[in-house]
Amino acid sequence: MIALFIAGSIAFVVSLIGTGFLARFLRSRGSSQPILEMNADNITVPQHQHKKGTPTMGGLAVLAAAALGYVLSHIREGVIFSNQTLVMFLGVFLMALIGFVDDYIKVRKKRNRGVLWKLKGYITLAVAFGIAALLLATSNIDTRLSFTRASFPGWQMGNVMWVVWAGLIIFSTTNAVNITDGLDGLAGGAAMLAFTAFAIIAFLAFRNRDLYPSVVNPYDLAVFAVAFGGACAGFLWWNAAPAKIFMGDVGALGLGAALALLALSTDTQLLLPILCGLNVLEIGSVALQMSVFKISKGKRRVFRISPVHHHFEMVGWPETTVIIRFWLIAGIFVVSGLGLFVADFTRLRGG
Repeated sequence: MIALFIAGSIAFVVSLIGTGFLARFLRSRGSSQPILEMNADNITVPQHQHKKGTPTMGGLAVLAAAALGYVLSHIREGVIFSNQTLVMFLGVFLMALIGFVDDYIKVRKKRNRGVLWKLKGYITLAVAFGIAALLLATSNIDTRLSFTRASFPGWQMGNVMWVVWAGLIIFSTTNAVNITDGLDGLAGGAAMLAFTAFAIIAFLAFRNRDLYPSVVNPYDLAVFAVAFGGACAGFLWWNAAPAKIFMGDVGALGLGAALALLALSTDTQLLLPILCGLNVLEIGSVALQMSVFKISKGKRRVFRISPVHHHFEMVGWPETTVIIRFWLIAGIFVVSGLGLFVADFTRLRGG
């Protein structure tokens, strides 16, 4: 328990201080992301011109704080670095690197989309498959389809199918978090709640090894989750509306990868869409909008604009109202997913 406290506390403090410093540094360098007035389809977007000049790439502080909190928590005797968690950090940083390159191009070229935006999907998909393959090759991760544990439903996928499945989960989650990151604090707050749930799940797996024998080094996974949750909390101090700094793709892709890898490592793959239900709604709104638009040959749209958080802005909700209500929705999803896990855990314990 002490290692969890160390990881979360250090990550929070470092993120709190580091994000403030980074915001001032980037602002002095003019490292801000341009604000759109029209999207790619020439549709008017919510008026966020008051955010012009707000620095981006704040995710650098989040990821650095999480990594530092995780590493320093291991000064306690008995807390070990697991191969699995180290590969997870590598995956997070690889995805974050893609986001950083795109953020940097946006800032330098003064355009809302980086040069990589047309290729980013293919690049992140390839990296996602590579991370999944490396995770399988370097750890004893279970390759069964799982909901709340590896034995449920327990369908064996085999190595190749599991890598494909895991790669798609990583790819989808990173993109879902990236799409959610459109309002001040929205993605960071939702991610913090999900990381808290994964910390509880991993800790329960650690305290009940007989029930979750397939979870590799669950205590280290709990430390990993707590570190990221604490880092998100510190970042929200500066990212809450009105944001002093944006997360950027570097943060969104990194946090999305961390959430996906936690689901794979804790054998809760099918529980992930519930724990990250808000992200599913966000990316689902984009997919639905694009499908209807294409099928109708540009004549119909489900939402005034997607992702759905911008739709509610367009119908008159203030930005802070959208954020708080969406946080509540995220919380409902997280509590529901955690409730399903605990219900299954209680049944296994015979309670």
